[in-house]
Amino acid sequence: MNHIQSYINEHKNRFLNELIKLLKIPSISADSTYKKDVLKTADLIKISLEKAGCDFVEICETNGYPIIYGEKIIGKNLPTILVYGHYDVQPPDPIDLWHSPPFEPVIKKTEAHPDGAIYARGACDDKGQMYMHVKAMEFMTSTNQLPCNVKFMIEGEEEIGSSNLATFVKSNQEKLKNDVILISDTGMIANNVPSITTGLRGLSYVEVEVTGPNRDLHSGLYGGAVANPINILTKMIASLHDEDNHITIPGFYDKVEELSKEEREEMGKAPFSLENYKKALDIDAVYGETGYTTNERNSIRPTLDVNGIWGGYIGEGAKTVIASKAYAKISMRLVPHQDWEDITTLFTNHFESIAPKGVKIKVTPHHGGQGYVTPIDSIGYKAASKAYQDTFGKTPIPQRSGGSIPIVSLFEQELKSKTILMGFGLDSDAIHSPNEHFGVWNYLKGIETIPLFYKYFTELYK
Repeated sequence: MNHIQSYINEHKNRFLNELIKLLKIPSISADSTYKKDVLKTADLIKISLEKAGCDFVEICETNGYPIIYGEKIIGKNLPTILVYGHYDVQPPDPIDLWHSPPFEPVIKKTEAHPDGAIYARGACDDKGQMYMHVKAMEFMTSTNQLPCNVKFMIEGEEEIGSSNLATFVKSNQEKLKNDVILISDTGMIANNVPSITTGLRGLSYVEVEVTGPNRDLHSGLYGGAVANPINILTKMIASLHDEDNHITIPGFYDKVEELSKEEREEMGKAPFSLENYKKALDIDAVYGETGYTTNERNSIRPTLDVNGIWGGYIGEGAKTVIASKAYAKISMRLVPHQDWEDITTLFTNHFESIAPKGVKIKVTPHHGGQGYVTPIDSIGYKAASKAYQDTFGKTPIPQRSGGSIPIVSLFEQELKSKTILMGFGLDSDAIHSPNEHFGVWNYLKGIETIPLFYKYFTELYK
């Protein structure tokens, strides 16, 4: 496309300042304390889409946080691209591990980002990557280079499972009708090794509660005589993996696809340094399921992890108590063909069955979603590949991700269209962690690359 780099250079500071303004708002969907901030962010996205050139933008109310829908239709015979993103963010905890306040964005240079990176919650996931699409839209409309129709669907509940998105999609199939869905909520291998995500893992997320005595007890008077819920819970959790780190839930692996030797060899061609991986995480060894490499463990294999565990006294000093209850939050990342609802049932039945007498078990499912694999022979993938070739100077590598975007499989089921995942973040960007950041170079490179996807998709569609 003509003059895209000069346009970005001319408006670079404004693009950064607009993103910083967006990142200052603590749009934490998981905490109702921030409801006004989430709604304020929705209003700002609406205004941004209008300024970017959408002819129609509306805030669509749901039973939770609203979805912003925008569109610009320039021709009935032209293809339509539907852009999805989210404006809510993860809680920033633990706050004391941040080097700068999570909602006071700063730009700092790093080894991975010598041109600087924006440090703030949501910088990479997903405000920065979502906003690339808004600015790409601005470029195409302001220079009269938009080659096809475009629709936007930006939601505010992705970080809590997209609770109301399914209802919205099912009720608005005609409005959302498209030829391809474009999402930037993933990453790439490195700034000099572009990649396109072709697979996502599914997710089952549950909370478990173990109840023992009807009140907290003195650990001297009752210790050793009654079941301690915290002790019981930790033993139950430990039993969910065997000595090979294989998940012990009966039936858990029944539908897991075993990739061929050839497919695994192709995956192994992606650049990867185990030593750099360990150094970046400050660990002296990796850990996981026996028989698989690190990159296979976090992409093509299912997992089970404890995300939080609590119970009893955790304040300053000592309190000798046997807690009445103990809790844990557990997530299971699933591979294609594993149904998240089936896995949730398998987990619940197994967890209840291994509980000893003397305690009661409660399993509460929170949310989940299916895995997804996108074909690399589609015109959408080919258009994305050509776009990366233009801006990075090399062909991107197809790569499966360990993350989950549960709504992708929903889109295919309800809207009958494929999704292209053009992520520009890096593994080192610390999404969901303290000190999340997004490279200035990556942000601008996304704005440069996305319009080319529109161009090539339109050309291939014809």
